[in-house]
Amino acid sequence: MTTIGNRLQDILAIIHSTISASQYRSASQSVQLLAVSKAQTSQAIREAYLAGQTMFGENYLQEALDKQVQLNDLAIEWHFIGPIQSNKTQLIAQNFAWVHSVDRLKIAQRLNDARPANLAPLQVCIQVNTSNEASKSGVSTNELEALATAIVKMPRLKLRGLMAIPEPSKDYNQQRSQFKQVRECYDALLAQGFALDTLSIGMSDDYQAAIEEGSTIVRIGSALFGARTYGNKTLAPELT
Repeated sequence: MTTIGNRLQDILAIIHSTISASQYRSASQSVQLLAVSKAQTSQAIREAYLAGQTMFGENYLQEALDKQVQLNDLAIEWHFIGPIQSNKTQLIAQNFAWVHSVDRLKIAQRLNDARPANLAPLQVCIQVNTSNEASKSGVSTNELEALATAIVKMPRLKLRGLMAIPEPSKDYNQQRSQFKQVRECYDALLAQGFALDTLSIGMSDDYQAAIEEGSTIVRIGSALFGARTYGNKTLAPELT
């Protein structure tokens, strides 16, 4: 088995053990691993796929489209997880199964309008900013319900749940606290009658805390593929 394959099995084992040890969730509640493959080679993605990983998340559109061409012989489920510019919505709607980073009505409407009729509705998560800081991506908690209400009326989108990227922290209790805020937003929408099933929280440096707080998808990059390098800069694990 490849190094990537070994890492994949280690991560899956940690996910399983974290679920089993949790006091707050049933062992029957599954957590899916989304491999964050930005800045990774097509060969690395292929290795992960051959080891059993089928869901891959990309942040940069052109990079993702190039990989999709190179890997079109594989039955990969592609997720877009990065910030969305208005002029990129058509290609995103045409080439991805999921979008995790919908954070405003304009983007949702453009994705809906551009989703081809011959494809299944685009599966989407709303990115929420629980701290309501203007410098952070995501819809504010005050505007979350209105955006969710609008999206469920769009025929070419299927609202699945919420995504968030809390402030990086090495402190486990702080990680839990931040993820709890996202889960409370999710629970509030459920209580209001929204049919949600996805909580996309947790990355390489904090996914165990996210699982404890109800994550259903963890987005893992560096823990699976190794640290990414952009030019002379190595991206820290907590950002991947």
